[in-house]
Amino acid sequence: MASGLLRISLSPHRNISFSYDSKSNVHGFGFRSLPQRRRSQRFSKVSGGRAPNFNYFFAKAVDVGAPAKSTPLTEEQQRRGELSVLLDVTGMMCGACVARVKSVLSADKRVESAVVNMVTETAAVRVRPEVVEEAVGESLARKLTECGFPTKERVPGTGVEENVRKWREMAEKKEELLVKSRNRVAFAWALVALCCGSHASHILHSIGIHVDHGSFLDLLHNSYVKGGIALAALLGPGRGILFDGLRAFSKGSPNMNSLVGFGSVAAFSISLVSLLNPGLQWEASFFDEPVMLLGFVLLGRSLEERARIKASSDMNELLSLISTRSRLVITSSESDSSADNVLCSNAMCIEVPTDDIRVGDSVLVLPGETIPIDGKVLAGRSVVDESMLTGESLPVFKEVGFMVSAGTINWGGPLRIEASSNGSNSTISKIISMVEDAQGRAAPIQRLADSIAGPFVYIVMTLSAATFTFWYYLGTHIFPDVLLNGIAGPDGNPLLLSLKLSVDVLVVSCPCALGLATPTAILVGTSLGAKQGLLIRGGDVLERLASVDYLALDKTGTLTEGKPTVSAVKSLLYEEQEILCIAAAVEKTALHPIAKAIVNKAESLNLTIPITTGQLAEPGFGSLAEVDGRLVAVGSLEWVCDRFQRGTNLSDLKKLENSMMHQLSNEVSLTNHSRTVVYVGREGEGVIGAIAVCDSLRHDAKSVVTRLQKKGIKTILLSGDREEAVATIAKTVGIESESINASLTPQHKSGVIKSLQTAGHRVAMVGDGINDAPSLALADVGIAMQVESQQSAASDAASIILLGNKLSQVVDALDLAQATMAKVYQNLSWAVAYNAVAVPIAAGVLLPHFDFAMTPSLSGGLMALSSIFVVTNSVLLQQLHGSDKNKKS
Repeated sequence: MASGLLRISLSPHRNISFSYDSKSNVHGFGFRSLPQRRRSQRFSKVSGGRAPNFNYFFAKAVDVGAPAKSTPLTEEQQRRGELSVLLDVTGMMCGACVARVKSVLSADKRVESAVVNMVTETAAVRVRPEVVEEAVGESLARKLTECGFPTKERVPGTGVEENVRKWREMAEKKEELLVKSRNRVAFAWALVALCCGSHASHILHSIGIHVDHGSFLDLLHNSYVKGGIALAALLGPGRGILFDGLRAFSKGSPNMNSLVGFGSVAAFSISLVSLLNPGLQWEASFFDEPVMLLGFVLLGRSLEERARIKASSDMNELLSLISTRSRLVITSSESDSSADNVLCSNAMCIEVPTDDIRVGDSVLVLPGETIPIDGKVLAGRSVVDESMLTGESLPVFKEVGFMVSAGTINWGGPLRIEASSNGSNSTISKIISMVEDAQGRAAPIQRLADSIAGPFVYIVMTLSAATFTFWYYLGTHIFPDVLLNGIAGPDGNPLLLSLKLSVDVLVVSCPCALGLATPTAILVGTSLGAKQGLLIRGGDVLERLASVDYLALDKTGTLTEGKPTVSAVKSLLYEEQEILCIAAAVEKTALHPIAKAIVNKAESLNLTIPITTGQLAEPGFGSLAEVDGRLVAVGSLEWVCDRFQRGTNLSDLKKLENSMMHQLSNEVSLTNHSRTVVYVGREGEGVIGAIAVCDSLRHDAKSVVTRLQKKGIKTILLSGDREEAVATIAKTVGIESESINASLTPQHKSGVIKSLQTAGHRVAMVGDGINDAPSLALADVGIAMQVESQQSAASDAASIILLGNKLSQVVDALDLAQATMAKVYQNLSWAVAYNAVAVPIAAGVLLPHFDFAMTPSLSGGLMALSSIFVVTNSVLLQQLHGSDKNKKS
C-alpha cells in the first residue's frame, strides 16, 4: 500500500479540495490559489501501474514508496550541471604540483571548478552545465598526463568487490613504492658512507684516536673516486628526482624535485669543473655534498611516505570491514522459514559475490564473520559488534526483526538476514565513499596554502639567483671576512661561496610542507571521525564546525529518544480504539516518531487498521489521508482545524483538552519525559479526538548541553511542539527560557537560524527528521542523528551524520573538528615559519656577524625534516584525540 501513496508538502493555510480521478485508483488533492514559485515534481510509483492525473502542482515532493538511497545522476541533473568527474592523479610531489594540476584543470573551458588532494592523489572536477560532450574525464586525464602527471579517470558504478580490489591494489602499490623507496635509501646511504668515509680518520684523530691511512682510505680521498660516487648517486637512487624535476620544469610546472635536482646538479657541476680545470684554482671539489643531499632527501621522502600510509590507516580499517563474499540461502516454497530455524533442512547455501545479493535475498552469517549487507534478522539470536560504525564498544543484542548493518561483526550465533540493500549501497560502502569524497573536499584555509605554494618554486629560484648575484658581486666586498669561512674553500673563493649559498637556498626551501599541511590533517580527521561513528562530509565542514558559537537542537528524536509511546487517547463522541484506528491508518506510512508510536499502539492492541487510498503530509504539522471515503487529518490542533471548512465547537475543544490534561495529570509526572498531544479530525465533523504521546529524554542530553555551554557554545531549542512540553524539556536539560522556540514550522526554524547567521554567528543545527531538513541545509553545519542505520532527508541535508545515534557524538564531533583545525594551524604555522627562517639563513644572513653558513647537505636534511614534521604532527591526531576520547568514555 505504501508504494501507492504520495506525500507532498502543504502550507498551513491553503484551501484544499478533494477530488477523484476516474482514470486512476488513487485519489488526489487539488490546491487553489497557490503562490507562483519554481516547482519540482517527483511521483512515487502507483500500484495501478499508471501515473495518476492530478490537477495540481506542488512545491516539494517526497517519495515514500521506498527507503532513500543513492541513485545515479539523471539526464536532468546533468543538464543542471551536477555532473562531476573523479580523477586519480599521480606524480604530485608538493604544493606547487597541486597548484599546477588545479590550474590545468581550471583552464579548461568545460570545467566549472576543481579540487585537488595530494595526499589521496585525487582530483574532483565539476563540469559546466552546458557541456554535453562525453568522455570529459578521459580528455582531462589525458591533458594532465601530457603535463607530467599520469592520470586515470575513476569509473563510478562499479561493484563492491571491484571497489575493494582497487582500494587494495592502491594500498599494495603504495607498499611496493615504500619498499622501493627503502632500497633507494639504503643504496644512497651506502654511497654517503663511502663518500664521507675519508673523513672518518679526521674525526677519530680529533678525539685522540690515531688510525693509519690504508690503501682503501687513500682511495676514498681521491677526488676522481668521489666524483664517481657522486655520479653514481645522481644516476642511481637520485635518478627519479632529477628526471622528474627536469620534466616538471620543461612543462612549466617546477616542483620540489626541480629544486633538489638543480641543487644537486649545480653542486656536482661546480665540483666537476673545478676538478677537470685545475688552472681555474677554484679548489671547489665538494662531491660529497650532492651525495649527502640526495641521501637526506630520499630518507625524508621514505619517512614521509611511511607517515602518509599511517595517516590513512583508519581508512584501511574501514576497508577491512567490507565482505566481498556472502552465503546466499535458497529455500523451497514449502520450507519452514520460521524464526526458530536459521537454516532449514532442505535449504541450499551458496557462497556468492556480495555484488550478486539483491534486496529480499536471505543471507547466512556465522559467528565471527563480518555481516556483508544491510538487512533485517529473519532467524537466530546473537550479539553484534557495531563499534566501527557507531563507536559503541559493547556488543549489541540482535534477534528476529532487528536491523543489522554491513561492516559489523557477528559474535554470538548464526543469523539469517533478509537483505535490504545490495553491497554497493550498504552502510559501510556509503561511509567509505563519503569519507573519500570528504577527503577530496578542501578546507577554505587550504586556499591560503595553495596561493603560496603555487608560485613558491619560482620565488625560491629567483631568491637563489639573487643570493648568488649579491654575494659574488657585492657581499664579499662589503663583508670580506666571510671568505675566511670554510664554505668559501681553503683559499676563500668568492665564486665558490656564492654558488654554495645559492644551492643552499634551492635545497632548504620546502613547498612540500605547505602542500601537506592541510590535507594530511583533514585525511586523519575525517578517517578518525568515520572510525568513531562520525560521518563528516569534508574538510570545509570541520573548519566551519570548529568555529561554531551557536548550536540549535530539535526536541523529538534529538533531545528525546525518538521512541515515543501512546500514553492516552481521548474522544468527544467515539470509542478510543476507533480514534486510534483511523489515526494509525493516516500515519501508517509516515516517518515521524510520533506517527510510528500511534501505529505501534494500534498494532499492539491487534486493531484492524483501515486502508487509505491517498495520503498527503506536511512536515512539522501532520498528515492527511482518505479513510473509508472521508478525509482524516492527524496533527497539531490549529493545523487540523484549518483542514476542514466546518470547525469544531470551541466548548467541545476545551472539554477535550481538559479531559486529556486531567488524565495526564493523574499519571506520575516525570521531568525526563516529553508529552505531545496530536489531534484527529474528520471531514464533515472537525476535531473528534486527541492522542497523547510520551517520549523519554536521552540519558546524555543534560550532560551534552552542559559540556556545550562550558565550551562557550550557546544552545537553543527549536521545536514544533507546544510551548509547555518544550519548556519542560528545556528546563530539565539546562537550556535558558529565552533560548526556547516552540510551535515552529520548518520555515520558522530556518528563519531563526537565518537571523542568527545575519547577526554574525556560526550556527550548527542538530535534527533527525524530514521537518529538520531545511534547517540542517541552511545551518553552517547540519548534524543529523541517523536512526536504525537508514538514510533519510535529514541525513541527505546534513554535513555530519551521527551513525551511533547518540547526542554525545555532537560534542565528539566538535572536539574532533577543533583538534583537527589545531593541527592544520600548527602545520601551516610551521611550514611558513620554517621557510621564513631557513631560507634567509641559507642565503647567508648569519654569515657576516656569526660566521655561520649552511652546507647543501645540511639544507637537504632540514628540508626533509620539515615535511616529516608536518605529516607526523597530523598522525599524532590519531593518538592524542583517540586517547582523550577513551579517557572520557
